[in-house]
Amino acid sequence: MAELMYREALNRALFEEMYRDPLVFCIGVGIAERGGSYKVTEGLLEKFGPERVIDTPIAEASFTGCGVGAALVGTRPVVEILFIDFTTLVMDQIVNQAAKYEFMSGGQGNVPMVLRTQGGAGNGLAAQHSQSLEALFYHIPGLKVVMPSTPMDALGLLKSAIRDDGPVIFIEHKLLYMNKGSVPDEEYSVPLGKADIKKAGEHLPACRPHER
Repeated sequence: MAELMYREALNRALFEEMYRDPLVFCIGVGIAERGGSYKVTEGLLEKFGPERVIDTPIAEASFTGCGVGAALVGTRPVVEILFIDFTTLVMDQIVNQAAKYEFMSGGQGNVPMVLRTQGGAGNGLAAQHSQSLEALFYHIPGLKVVMPSTPMDALGLLKSAIRDDGPVIFIEHKLLYMNKGSVPDEEYSVPLGKADIKKAGEHLPACRPHER
């Protein structure tokens, strides 16, 4: 087991998935030359080049729409929006287009896209950069929402999110990036939608239907 920071685990997941599948690419503001504001995409440009690690203008609606379109034609984009606050600018692309496409097409198409973003308060980044808006996405049919809390889950869940055939909102808390934890050295992924039982027990009574 390796000891990695949360951000290093995310970085490893991106490296491994981009190496495994040439259809995976990253797009967002400051993710290439700068390596991302939280250094999650550091080193990807040098390894995979500017066609797969794409810096964009500060135009969230435009590059998120590019990601949706790219997913529709068979690639697997990982779109990064620096703060979850700015996802309010891309609600049409995510909620009306990506989330509904499989249903609207009668199952003939899908949108295998990950939208990575950062949420949570605690860094003194002011009101427009410190919100926790994950509940907005919980209520949208067609979206999966992922919020890893440990480096191990960050690695395993991001890999599964990239491999998923539907749109996934992947939210990372700002205060976790420097946290360290054990991560398997071998290939590792965490299935989406399956609970992780941290500690098993027998003291909670079984739920029963209400008896009148």
